[in-house]
Amino acid sequence: MSYELNQADIFGLTRQLAPDFHQKGMELFYRFCPYCNGGDHRDRDTFSVNLETGAYKCFRSSCGAQGHFVEMARDFNYRLEGVGEPPKKQYRRFRERREIVVRDRAIEYMKSRGISEEVTRRYQLTIKKGTDNILVFPFFDNKGELKFIKYRKTDFNKSRDKNKEWCEKDTEPILFGMMQCSQDSDTLIITEGQLDSLSVAQAGIPNAVSVPTGANGFTWLDGCYDWILNSFKRVIVFGDYERGKMSLLDTLMMRLPLPVSHVRYEDYLGEKDANDILRKFGENAIRKAIENAVPCVVPHIKKLSEVAAVDLNSLPKILTCIDGLDSVIGGMFFGQVVLLTGKRGEGKSTLMSQLCAEALDQNYGIFAYSGELPDYHFKSWLDMQLAGAANISTMRDRYGNEVYTLAPGAAQTINDWYDDKAYIYDNNAVSDDELSDVIKAAEMAIRRYGVKLICIDNLMMAMDVSMNEDLYRAQGEFVRRLKELAQKYDIVAVLVAHPKKTSGEFTNDAVSGSSDITNRVDVVINYQRAADDAGCDSFVTVTKNRLTGRLITENKPVRLYFSDKSKRIQEDTKTCRVYGCFKEQTAEDKRNGLEDIFDELYG
Repeated sequence: MSYELNQADIFGLTRQLAPDFHQKGMELFYRFCPYCNGGDHRDRDTFSVNLETGAYKCFRSSCGAQGHFVEMARDFNYRLEGVGEPPKKQYRRFRERREIVVRDRAIEYMKSRGISEEVTRRYQLTIKKGTDNILVFPFFDNKGELKFIKYRKTDFNKSRDKNKEWCEKDTEPILFGMMQCSQDSDTLIITEGQLDSLSVAQAGIPNAVSVPTGANGFTWLDGCYDWILNSFKRVIVFGDYERGKMSLLDTLMMRLPLPVSHVRYEDYLGEKDANDILRKFGENAIRKAIENAVPCVVPHIKKLSEVAAVDLNSLPKILTCIDGLDSVIGGMFFGQVVLLTGKRGEGKSTLMSQLCAEALDQNYGIFAYSGELPDYHFKSWLDMQLAGAANISTMRDRYGNEVYTLAPGAAQTINDWYDDKAYIYDNNAVSDDELSDVIKAAEMAIRRYGVKLICIDNLMMAMDVSMNEDLYRAQGEFVRRLKELAQKYDIVAVLVAHPKKTSGEFTNDAVSGSSDITNRVDVVINYQRAADDAGCDSFVTVTKNRLTGRLITENKPVRLYFSDKSKRIQEDTKTCRVYGCFKEQTAEDKRNGLEDIFDELYG
């Protein structure tokens, strides 16, 4: 019977080899290559397996491992139905012998590390015959059979010695201290180094073991898995703690089916490992560290009872100030990505610009990317909307057509008002990767200037349509990164995208490009020009609303009107909004008028 590729097999082997992996399309990316383990620099995400073809590859040139999943399963002794039982790796067997002779030099060295003669003899530590500086750690399994031997230079010098520790070739990796474990406790303590597990034993705590080949080697797990599962009910990880992270913890938490706890970071008392704690603070500090161990928090999982009860209506947001739209979507909530779509030339950029004006009026900073308009054009459009008809002068050009300009002084008033709140991407700068640069610039604007609204007009322009790579993949990646920005910094992102050339009612599938676009965003707003006999200039519908689920259909759209003079889009022709840049001026004018009256009466 020949083997047929099964995705369940790929996931099964992946969970054994790389509990820290992620899926991108039909590719599974491992955090570290199982063949080279990321090399000396621990390169990440360089290894992938294709779920459709079964092809695997490491992209590190110094490794270059590649082939088919069946070969990979063979290499790592994973059983596949129809392929046959994988050959079991043959390990060296040691001759049966009596108890190891514990040499005085080993006792002397271990005392310097805070470990007593009694513990040294119990674990049968010794010095390699013919030397006085190579410590020997014998690894006995739970039946008392010697399986693995590890060596350590007691006078290691980095400038002189090549290796500090090494192991006997072709021996079976198991946990150090298995033979010394008892049934008095149902808890197993796993440390990284042998000196650390011996430090726990020195503190009088039973069932302390350590891994054979450091934090990144887990070849021992398959051989010890059943013993752990059948002998214990709980595991405490007491790994090395460096740079804010504990070794062993992530992998053991993912791969062991038992409850896993860990020593609290504060109980390391500023030290790196158990032996350092023992030597500096004594046995009681080790005991307290084990007693205070806390259950691991499973990544991406928390108790629902611990989630704060939130009134959705009270969440911070930016109002569009189009009442018919806000009454349905509630406004643009922080953390959301809003997709604004509509046919070319029908006013999407104008509506986006007005959303910028509304955000500024609500005292939120904005950052805009306008790939279709020069920066001065975008500014002119926004300034006209902020100014309103009262601050715009009307003239006629040589052909008799009405043209509109800002009234004297209006431009400076607007500039002063949004000077430290409004920013735009400089698309005159040469860029090799505009997609990344736009995202980076947006993030810098958020962090440095505190902006709360990001507007991208439009998706295709921001991505450089001349790119040769898979366009749909790039679109999905851009929207994913935009969503990450919105959630990470609690801002609103508005993205303009064109629909496909379709007839009939607009749906989310009509948005041009990858389905990832509408899948990832929170709100989809469609803006379209109305027919001449509709009695209004344009319509707005909402075809996706993740927060409340309420939609605006084409049967009952929000009816809008456009002012050619102020470039504003609003729900009626009578309302004349005064934005913040002119509110103070209006109040000042009123004050000046009262002063004139007082002067006339009492001057």
